Amino acid sequence: MRYISTRGSGPAPNAAAAMHFDDVLLAGLAEDGGLYVPERSPVLTPAELESYRDLSYPDLAKRVIAPFVGTAIEEAALGAIIDDAYEDFDHPEIAPLVEIGPGRWLMELFHGPTLAFKDYALQVLGRLFDHVLAQRGERVTIVGATSGDTGSAAIAACRDRDALDIFILHPHGRVSEVQRRQMTTVAADNVHNIAVEGTFDDCQDLVKALFGDEAFRKRMRLSAVNSINWARIVAQCVYYVWAALRLGAPEKQVAFAVPTGNFGNVFAGYAAREMGLPVARFIVGSNRNDILTRFFATGAMEIRGVEPSLSPSMDIQISSNFERLLFDLLGRDGARVAQTMTGFRETGRFALDPAVLKRAREIFTGFRLDDAGTKSAIARVHAETGMLIDPHSAIGVEAARALGDDLDVPVVALATAHPAKFPDAVEAATGVRPELPASLADLYDREERYTVLPNDLAAIRAHVSEHARPVNAPGKAAESVT
Repeated sequence: MRYISTRGSGPAPNAAAAMHFDDVLLAGLAEDGGLYVPERSPVLTPAELESYRDLSYPDLAKRVIAPFVGTAIEEAALGAIIDDAYEDFDHPEIAPLVEIGPGRWLMELFHGPTLAFKDYALQVLGRLFDHVLAQRGERVTIVGATSGDTGSAAIAACRDRDALDIFILHPHGRVSEVQRRQMTTVAADNVHNIAVEGTFDDCQDLVKALFGDEAFRKRMRLSAVNSINWARIVAQCVYYVWAALRLGAPEKQVAFAVPTGNFGNVFAGYAAREMGLPVARFIVGSNRNDILTRFFATGAMEIRGVEPSLSPSMDIQISSNFERLLFDLLGRDGARVAQTMTGFRETGRFALDPAVLKRAREIFTGFRLDDAGTKSAIARVHAETGMLIDPHSAIGVEAARALGDDLDVPVVALATAHPAKFPDAVEAATGVRPELPASLADLYDREERYTVLPNDLAAIRAHVSEHARPVNAPGKAAESVT
């Protein structure tokens, strides 16, 4: 299995530039600013899918992930990594399905250590880093941006690992207190939290700018844990296959309603569909920051100001992973993607031809829900089922309810976070305050450690340089970091 950049030259990027899984894992972002995607998608045949139906979640993960890894990691080592990654999840099914209405299901993706769907990929990713770096005798500096959940999941997966330091940028004052504390109370020497005076998009731009500084990138051996890292997408494909098999695949189709801001979660479903999973449709749920919903309605991607909402992990106006879908929509023409994305950054807008938009609409439908609608959805689910759901999950549930009746297939809404991560919003909607699990019961008493920095590339670069430990460049002895 080899990987190419979404900004590679021409409709058929040069095979000589293709990279293997382990190199893509450590690189994160391509040097040309693009995102890595498989040269060709692996295929799951109906017979293979049928044979996977009775597998446990970890065993299914091994089957789904292995083709993407290829020969980069030995089969036994990959299996051990996956088994270990899901060892501490608190539900025996890992990603249980709960029926919430006729033909409507909720997939609970909050049973990992930080109570969010990001754990399902990042618990694997942290161990992959450890394995590959140990094999190479190298160290890296991980830099990532978070709108709330990625940071805590990445830190939980990477804490205390000798082969890496991790720096996580979050928008100061724009994440929930639980989300912040899950990041900032981790007492590990290799963990560094930076609160940026700006939005998540600002944090994301800063991370991309660090990667775009070639000298800094090489000196610090930068790597990524955001969903720009293809390994994240691969691991998230698994729960789409898991849900579809339990609802009748491969004989029956299924649809998914996915709350998303950065497009990584729903793109993982699309990647599973490209492998052969019978998915009828993806309903893309947005909050008031509805750039994705507007795109699927009009074909124009247009940046507007980021507005704080009850679902802060989706307060995004630049959806990084959309570039991967754009690559496919534009015939895998990297030059066209590069031109489109350059124009988008310069003008804040691009539009697709009607024929291209039509192809996107055959798979995706957008849905928007404001804060008032989110509160109503939380209250309705609680009244009807007794369940508490968080604001992000509520958008997925409402998207499934609003648009699912047009689909004659089961619709799965993704519950992307535990309600206790957003207790104020849940309590305001239901009158019931969700409690943190026992493992996090003392979260509010733990000491926090983080640094507030301006939205300034030089300040972020200096902070990372000052606090990262020396790294080994490939083929070189360790050098001091200044």
